[in-house]
This record gives sequence, C-alpha cells and structure tokens, in this order.
Amino acid sequence: MSTPKELSYTKEHEWIKVEGNKATIGITDFAQSELGDIVFVELPEVGDEIAKDQPFGSVESVKTVSELYAPVSGTVVAVNEELSDNPEFVNESPYGTAWMITVELSNEAEVEELMDADAYAELIEQ
Repeated sequence: MSTPKELSYTKEHEWIKVEGNKATIGITDFAQSELGDIVFVELPEVGDEIAKDQPFGSVESVKTVSELYAPVSGTVVAVNEELSDNPEFVNESPYGTAWMITVELSNEAEVEELMDADAYAELIEQ
C-alpha cells in the first residue's frame, strides 16, 4: 500500500497535496483497493465551495457508492474532467492521473489538522 510522504491524509482516506494557497485532493491507494473497480466518479464544478469534513462528490465501484469528504475548505479551481470518461484511473494511479479537484484554500490552518504519511499508515494497519 503506497502512502507518499509528501502528502497529507484524512481518516476518510482522502489525500491532499498543498502548494501555496492551493490544494489538490484525491483518494488514497488504500481507499481504491477497498472499493474495487471504480466505474463512476462524481465531482463538483469549478467555482463550487467545499467545506472541511463535508461531502464534495462520490465514487461508485462495482461494490458500493462512497462519498468523498473534503479535507479542507475552499473554492474549487480545477476539476479532473478525465475521470468522467476514465474512472479506472482511480484504481490505476490514485496519486497521479486520478487527482480529483484542486481548491483555493479558505483556511490554511485546516491543513495542520491532517495526518502525515506515518500516521495514515498506522490508521490503515488497524
């Protein structure tokens, strides 16, 4: 199970990469492996506001539908449109081609509340 050190993580299995006042968000390798084959991804639109710990979209697999929870609050500035035609990217490259959204942070302090890679690795081992 891959947990890149440069990312932060949530207990709901989202990852986040912060660069300046923007953050890119996706789901973890662990999450995609638990879900199985992803067949549909629903994401917000550019300009939408997301709020920390609130659902911002969903992923549907052959097994179930799972909500995506925002690790931070902000305004969506980019959406990975390729996922609507290629939801399998989530299984193939959860930290690469399957990034989901980029947001402009409205409260940078929220980033400090996230887990680092070691803490996340401990969570998924339990």
